[in-house]
This record gives sequence, structure tokens and C-alpha cells, in this order.
Amino acid sequence: MWKGRPTGTRGHAGRPSSPASADRRVRVRWRTLLTVLTAVVVLVGGCADFTAQDNQREAGAFSPNNRPSGQPEPTPPPETPRETQPPPTGPCVDPDPAVIATCLASTGGVMPGDEQGEVTVVAERTTGKILTTKRYGPARTLGEAPVDASGDGGLIDFAFSPTYSQDRLIYAYITTPSDNRIVRLAPGDVPKPILTGIPKGATGNMGAMYFRSPTELVVATGNAGNPAAADDPSSLAGKVLLVTSFTSGASPRPAILASGFGSTVSLCPNASTGTVYVADQTATEDRVQVLEEGGPKVLWTWPDRPQIAGCGVAAGSIFVSTTRTQRIEAINEPTREEPTITAPAVVLERRYGALGRMAALPNGLLQVATVNKEVGTAKPTDDRVFRFLPAGGGNDRT
Repeated sequence: MWKGRPTGTRGHAGRPSSPASADRRVRVRWRTLLTVLTAVVVLVGGCADFTAQDNQREAGAFSPNNRPSGQPEPTPPPETPRETQPPPTGPCVDPDPAVIATCLASTGGVMPGDEQGEVTVVAERTTGKILTTKRYGPARTLGEAPVDASGDGGLIDFAFSPTYSQDRLIYAYITTPSDNRIVRLAPGDVPKPILTGIPKGATGNMGAMYFRSPTELVVATGNAGNPAAADDPSSLAGKVLLVTSFTSGASPRPAILASGFGSTVSLCPNASTGTVYVADQTATEDRVQVLEEGGPKVLWTWPDRPQIAGCGVAAGSIFVSTTRTQRIEAINEPTREEPTITAPAVVLERRYGALGRMAALPNGLLQVATVNKEVGTAKPTDDRVFRFLPAGGGNDRT
């Protein structure tokens, strides 16, 4: 599994773990993720209200939870069996059965909310809300933060605490009037700053993050519209960072794992091997890179700049979603036996409009969010999240 060694300039990765060790960690990671997502879908019934601005670095302690310790969470009513449940009517009902979220504001990060991919958790970039929903709803707000949504800023991405089922904490990557930052959200409390001072620009704010272990948050940052900042070791822009301090207000400088990234940076780790791929946009090309011991290695470039907005790894393929060309494309994931990358295959084109972030499930299913309200031609049910299973799980490249 890629671990990453701190550096001031280009990134370096540690030696891979043994297959057995990596497999054990992957199983633990997915058991933890499924526990978290079960809590998200089944137990969370209310909205988190974060209306006050959090402009102070010394934010103080969290407010106590309102629910007494040991008191069970409310249980939702049983659902009508799917085959007997009549479809609802209304302006936000999409006739496409693959669509599982509708009438969203312009979207940021997205992740599956259950093992089958029928539930989604999605960030509304322009409202600062993190929502969970499924086809025909209802939508529930899991967290919210005030954001500056000008340009491509706002609620960029989010990650659930590895112990979310106990602490209900969510970490959010947001844009404020002064910077981009990581904040911690708790029910009934204001957002607490964890990492501040990530450069903000008119463009180039979009990044990504995920927990690679219970104590390590990997964060990818955009170049804030300044390509030179991406190679500047004193700047947090255009980097892959490792955050290990989660104390509110402390905001120590994170380790730099890799440098030199452009805008709209997305992370797509392979859950089985721990390999991390990074997709981004530059002034001359879009690209997918892999983080290796010697630094980021380019796997494929798109000189026509389709505006890659998201990526995901499943079933032996690396998938990318594009905004301008409105496609999902796939390249083969390199292996020791087959290290050569073949030309991208288009697996979906112009069915849902402009595409934003995506997430991949172990079963090969993809969840993809649209950004038609931002750059496309919005339909009445936009913006949306849809499910997509590539033919052959992504390996059918004929």
C-alpha cells in the first residue's frame, strides 16, 4: 500500500506492504466504511445546523451531544417492498432508473452510501450542505458549513470520521472568504478549523481528500490558479498533503507527499492495493498520474483537455469523468504483468450532461455527480447523481 514519505518538493512513496498485510488493511477499511455508511443511511434522521461563522482559529471544545449516552437512535419506519412501491410524482422525479439523487445544487464530492451503491452521499458545492439520499428520496442533511462558492470554490469534498458511528464527525474541505481549509463538523456545533491557509484563487480551488487510516487524512489541493505555487515548497497549493493533527485551532503544517498538481485535482485510491492515482487539469493537458516512490508518474494525458473532474478505480480500470466532453472514459490500470497503458475507451457519452466528481465501488459500479447548473444545460431534475456499471465492469475495452 502506498504510504508516502514527506518531502518539500516532489512526492515520494514508501515501499509496498506485503500482499497479505495490504489485504488485511483493505478488509478493515471496507468494514469500517460499511459501518460508517450504515450509520449514515439508517441512523441519521436530523439535520446538522451550522449557521454561525467560524472565523476564529481558537474555536474551543465541541458542545456536548444532546442525546444521553446509551439512548438508542430513532429507527426509521420499514419501507414498502420495492416491487409494490408506486413511483412518486413531482418535478424532482427523474424517469431514468439509474438516477438516485435529483434537484441538487451544483455538486462537489460524492461517495456511495451503501454497499450496493443505491444510496449516495453528495456535497452541494454552492450551499455547503452534505446530503444523503436514494432514488425517490428523501434527502437528509448530514452536515453543513458556510462557504464562499464564488468561482469553483465552496464545499469541495468531505470525509467521514473513521469512528463516525460513535462520534458523528465529518471533515469538510471548504472555501471561505480568505482561504481554502479543512474543518470538522459535529451535530449542533459550528465548524471547527483543522487545517487553514490553503491558497484560494478565482479558479483552481477544487481538490479532494480521504482517510487512508484512522489517523491519516490525505488531502489533494488545487493550484489556486497559480501554476508556480504547485512547485513552491512553501505553498500548500497544488499538493498532496498528509494531515495527522485533528485538534481544532492547532492547524500545524501538514507533510507534503507530492507536488506539481494543477486544478480540479481528484484522488482515486485502489482499495485493494492501496495504489493512489491523481487526476488533474493543467494549462496544456488533462492527465492521470500514479504516486510512486520516485514521485508522481504520468500514465496518460489528454491534450484536448476534456476537463477531467473526477476519477475512480474499479475492476482493473481507472475511470475519469469529464465536464466539457460529458464522458466517462476508462484506461486500464497498469499491473506488473500488463504495465502498458492503452488508449482510453469511452464507456458513456453525453447521456447526463456535464459530469463532475465520481466514486467507485468494489463491485465495479460508479456513482457520478453532474454539474449542469454550473457549466452545462440544466434539466428540471438537475443536478443529479447517477449509478453506472460499465460493460464488463470496465475491462470490456473492445
